[in-house]
Amino acid sequence: MLLKINGLEKKFTQGSSEVIAVRDLNLEVAKGEFISIIGRSGSGKSTFLNMVAGLLEPTSGSIYLNEREITGLPDKEASFIRNSDIGYIMQGKSLLKNFTVLQNVLLPYYLFKRYGEIVEHARKLLDLVGILHLENAYPSRLSGGELRRVAIARALINQPSLLLADEPTSDLDGENTKEIMKLFRRIADQGTAVIMVTHELDTLKYGDVVYRMDEGLLTITKPATLAV
Repeated sequence: MLLKINGLEKKFTQGSSEVIAVRDLNLEVAKGEFISIIGRSGSGKSTFLNMVAGLLEPTSGSIYLNEREITGLPDKEASFIRNSDIGYIMQGKSLLKNFTVLQNVLLPYYLFKRYGEIVEHARKLLDLVGILHLENAYPSRLSGGELRRVAIARALINQPSLLLADEPTSDLDGENTKEIMKLFRRIADQGTAVIMVTHELDTLKYGDVVYRMDEGLLTITKPATLAV
Protein backbone atom coordinates (compact mmCIF):
# COMPACT_ATOMS: atom_id res chain seq x y z
CA MET A 1 0.00 0.00 0.00
CA LEU A 2 1.49 3.35 -1.03
CA LEU A 3 -0.35 5.54 1.51
CA LYS A 4 -1.87 4.39 4.79
CA ILE A 5 -3.58 6.78 7.21
CA ASN A 6 -4.77 5.75 10.66
CA GLY A 7 -6.98 7.75 13.05
CA LEU A 8 -5.98 11.13 11.64
CA GLU A 9 -7.36 14.13 13.51
CA LYS A 10 -6.76 17.87 13.46
CA LYS A 11 -8.09 20.32 16.06
CA PHE A 12 -7.89 24.11 15.98
CA THR A 13 -8.52 26.53 18.81
CA GLN A 14 -10.66 29.55 17.98
CA GLY A 15 -10.91 31.82 20.99
CA SER A 16 -12.34 29.71 23.79
CA SER A 17 -13.72 27.10 21.37
CA GLU A 18 -12.13 24.01 19.86
CA VAL A 19 -12.88 23.08 16.25
CA ILE A 20 -12.25 19.60 14.91
CA ALA A 21 -11.41 20.06 11.22
CA VAL A 22 -10.58 16.38 10.54
CA ARG A 23 -11.72 13.53 12.76
CA ASP A 24 -10.76 9.84 12.96
CA LEU A 25 -9.80 9.63 9.29
CA ASN A 26 -8.65 6.26 7.96
CA LEU A 27 -7.62 5.75 4.36
CA GLU A 28 -5.50 3.45 2.20
CA VAL A 29 -4.34 4.39 -1.29
CA ALA A 30 -2.61 1.97 -3.65
CA LYS A 31 0.02 2.80 -6.25
CA GLY A 32 -1.66 4.24 -9.34
CA GLU A 33 -5.04 4.70 -7.63
CA PHE A 34 -7.03 7.85 -8.41
CA ILE A 35 -9.17 9.04 -5.48
CA SER A 36 -11.60 11.97 -5.59
CA ILE A 37 -12.85 13.74 -2.46
CA ILE A 38 -15.94 15.95 -2.50
CA GLY A 39 -17.62 18.02 0.20
CA ARG A 40 -18.76 21.50 1.11
CA SER A 41 -16.30 24.33 1.73
CA GLY A 42 -14.97 24.13 5.27
CA SER A 43 -15.54 20.39 5.58
CA GLY A 44 -11.82 19.68 6.16
CA LYS A 45 -10.66 18.67 2.67
CA SER A 46 -7.77 21.13 2.31
CA THR A 47 -6.73 20.55 5.93
CA PHE A 48 -6.51 16.86 5.16
CA LEU A 49 -4.35 17.43 2.05
CA ASN A 50 -2.05 19.77 3.99
CA MET A 51 -1.48 17.09 6.62
CA VAL A 52 -0.67 14.45 3.99
CA ALA A 53 1.73 16.91 2.36
CA GLY A 54 3.46 17.54 5.67
CA LEU A 55 2.53 21.22 5.74
CA LEU A 56 0.31 20.81 8.80
CA GLU A 57 0.99 18.65 11.82
CA PRO A 58 -1.91 16.36 12.87
CA THR A 59 -3.24 16.58 16.40
CA SER A 60 -3.24 12.78 16.47
CA GLY A 61 -3.03 9.81 14.14
CA SER A 62 -0.40 8.57 11.71
CA ILE A 63 0.42 8.81 8.02
CA TYR A 64 2.59 6.20 6.30
CA LEU A 65 4.00 6.81 2.82
CA ASN A 66 5.89 3.95 1.18
CA GLU A 67 5.74 2.15 4.57
CA ARG A 68 7.49 5.01 6.37
CA GLU A 69 5.71 7.11 8.96
CA ILE A 70 5.94 10.74 7.89
CA THR A 71 4.10 12.36 10.80
CA GLY A 72 6.27 14.06 13.40
CA LEU A 73 9.44 14.15 11.31
CA PRO A 74 11.99 16.95 11.75
CA ASP A 75 11.30 19.82 9.37
CA LYS A 76 14.23 19.09 7.03
CA GLU A 77 13.24 15.44 6.63
CA ALA A 78 9.60 16.31 6.11
CA SER A 79 10.56 18.92 3.52
CA PHE A 80 12.70 16.41 1.61
CA ILE A 81 9.88 13.85 1.50
CA ARG A 82 7.43 16.52 0.39
CA ASN A 83 9.86 17.59 -2.32
CA SER A 84 10.78 14.09 -3.51
CA ASP A 85 7.78 11.82 -3.00
CA ILE A 86 4.78 14.16 -3.06
CA GLY A 87 3.62 16.52 -5.78
CA TYR A 88 1.15 19.14 -4.56
CA ILE A 89 -1.05 21.28 -6.81
CA MET A 90 -2.54 23.91 -4.52
CA GLN A 91 -5.55 26.12 -5.05
CA GLY A 92 -5.03 29.44 -6.77
CA LYS A 93 -1.88 30.88 -8.31
CA SER A 94 1.40 29.46 -7.01
CA LEU A 95 3.99 30.31 -9.68
CA LEU A 96 6.85 32.75 -9.16
CA LYS A 97 6.12 35.73 -11.39
CA ASN A 98 9.79 36.58 -12.07
CA PHE A 99 10.58 33.03 -13.25
CA THR A 100 9.84 31.72 -16.72
CA VAL A 101 7.58 28.71 -17.18
CA LEU A 102 10.60 26.41 -17.49
CA GLN A 103 12.29 27.91 -14.41
CA ASN A 104 9.11 27.47 -12.36
CA VAL A 105 8.95 23.80 -13.32
CA LEU A 106 12.63 23.26 -12.48
CA LEU A 107 12.48 24.97 -9.07
CA PRO A 108 11.58 21.92 -6.89
CA TYR A 109 14.49 19.96 -8.37
CA TYR A 110 17.01 22.53 -7.16
CA LEU A 111 15.64 22.92 -3.64
CA PHE A 112 17.71 19.90 -2.58
CA LYS A 113 21.10 18.85 -3.93
CA ARG A 114 20.66 16.48 -6.84
CA TYR A 115 22.76 15.26 -9.73
CA GLY A 116 22.03 14.72 -13.38
CA GLU A 117 20.48 16.55 -16.31
CA ILE A 118 16.97 17.76 -15.59
CA VAL A 119 16.16 20.43 -18.16
CA GLU A 120 15.15 17.96 -20.87
CA HIS A 121 12.93 16.12 -18.39
CA ALA A 122 11.24 19.43 -17.52
CA ARG A 123 10.72 20.16 -21.20
CA LYS A 124 9.18 16.70 -21.68
CA LEU A 125 6.73 17.45 -18.87
CA LEU A 126 5.80 20.76 -20.48
CA ASP A 127 5.22 18.86 -23.71
CA LEU A 128 3.11 16.32 -21.80
CA VAL A 129 0.83 19.08 -20.51
CA GLY A 130 0.75 20.76 -23.91
CA ILE A 131 2.63 24.01 -23.27
CA LEU A 132 6.23 23.38 -24.35
CA HIS A 133 5.90 26.36 -26.68
CA LEU A 134 5.51 28.58 -23.60
CA GLU A 135 8.70 27.49 -21.82
CA ASN A 136 10.25 30.98 -21.98
CA ALA A 137 7.05 32.89 -21.16
CA TYR A 138 6.34 34.48 -17.78
CA PRO A 139 3.23 33.71 -15.69
CA SER A 140 1.69 37.13 -16.35
CA ARG A 141 1.31 36.20 -20.01
CA LEU A 142 -0.50 32.91 -19.37
CA SER A 143 -4.18 32.02 -19.19
CA GLY A 144 -5.72 30.26 -16.18
CA GLY A 145 -5.55 26.91 -17.94
CA GLU A 146 -1.91 27.43 -18.90
CA LEU A 147 -0.97 28.41 -15.34
CA ARG A 148 -2.61 25.23 -14.07
CA ARG A 149 -0.65 23.13 -16.55
CA VAL A 150 2.62 24.69 -15.39
CA ALA A 151 1.71 23.86 -11.77
CA ILE A 152 1.03 20.24 -12.76
CA ALA A 153 4.35 19.93 -14.58
CA ARG A 154 6.16 21.42 -11.57
CA ALA A 155 4.43 18.96 -9.22
CA LEU A 156 5.71 16.08 -11.37
CA ILE A 157 9.31 17.22 -11.86
CA ASN A 158 10.75 14.97 -9.12
CA GLN A 159 8.66 11.95 -10.22
CA PRO A 160 6.56 11.72 -7.04
CA SER A 161 4.74 8.56 -6.04
CA LEU A 162 1.76 10.62 -4.81
CA LEU A 163 0.10 13.62 -6.47
CA LEU A 164 -2.20 15.84 -4.38
CA ALA A 165 -4.53 18.23 -6.22
CA ASP A 166 -6.70 20.79 -4.40
CA GLU A 167 -9.51 22.04 -6.66
CA PRO A 168 -7.28 21.75 -9.76
CA THR A 169 -10.02 22.71 -12.23
CA SER A 170 -11.82 25.41 -10.24
CA ASP A 171 -10.73 28.25 -12.54
CA LEU A 172 -10.82 26.36 -15.85
CA ASP A 173 -13.39 26.20 -18.63
CA GLY A 174 -15.00 22.95 -19.71
CA GLU A 175 -12.46 22.06 -22.41
CA ASN A 176 -9.43 22.75 -20.20
CA THR A 177 -11.05 20.79 -17.36
CA LYS A 178 -11.49 17.79 -19.62
CA GLU A 179 -7.86 17.92 -20.77
CA ILE A 180 -6.51 18.24 -17.22
CA MET A 181 -8.63 15.32 -16.03
CA LYS A 182 -7.45 13.14 -18.91
CA LEU A 183 -3.90 14.03 -17.90
CA PHE A 184 -4.53 13.04 -14.27
CA ARG A 185 -6.00 9.75 -15.45
CA ARG A 186 -2.93 9.10 -17.57
CA ILE A 187 -0.61 9.98 -14.68
CA ALA A 188 -2.45 7.49 -12.44
CA ASP A 189 -2.33 4.80 -15.14
CA GLN A 190 1.44 5.25 -15.23
CA GLY A 191 1.69 4.43 -11.51
CA THR A 192 1.43 7.73 -9.61
CA ALA A 193 -1.38 7.75 -7.04
CA VAL A 194 -3.65 10.80 -7.26
CA ILE A 195 -5.80 12.34 -4.51
CA MET A 196 -7.98 15.13 -5.84
CA VAL A 197 -10.28 17.44 -3.89
CA THR A 198 -13.04 18.88 -6.07
CA HIS A 199 -16.49 20.45 -6.18
CA GLU A 200 -17.03 19.55 -9.81
CA LEU A 201 -19.04 16.35 -10.13
CA ASP A 202 -18.36 15.92 -13.83
CA THR A 203 -14.68 15.24 -13.04
CA LEU A 204 -15.45 12.23 -10.84
CA LYS A 205 -15.77 9.80 -13.75
CA TYR A 206 -12.02 10.00 -14.33
CA GLY A 207 -11.14 8.59 -10.91
CA ASP A 208 -11.39 5.13 -9.33
CA VAL A 209 -13.00 5.87 -5.96
CA VAL A 210 -15.08 8.78 -4.65
CA TYR A 211 -15.13 9.87 -0.99
CA ARG A 212 -17.18 12.53 0.73
CA MET A 213 -15.91 14.69 3.57
CA ASP A 214 -18.51 16.18 5.89
CA GLU A 215 -17.57 18.04 9.09
CA GLY A 216 -14.18 16.36 9.10
CA LEU A 217 -15.47 12.82 8.54
CA LEU A 218 -14.41 10.94 5.41
CA THR A 219 -16.74 8.28 4.01
CA ILE A 220 -16.79 6.37 0.75
CA THR A 221 -19.74 7.12 -1.51
CA LYS A 222 -21.25 6.13 -4.87
CA PRO A 223 -21.54 8.33 -7.98
CA ALA A 224 -25.33 7.82 -8.13
CA THR A 225 -25.80 9.43 -4.70
CA LEU A 226 -23.43 12.38 -5.07
CA ALA A 227 -24.50 15.88 -4.09
CA VAL A 228 -22.24 18.74 -3.04
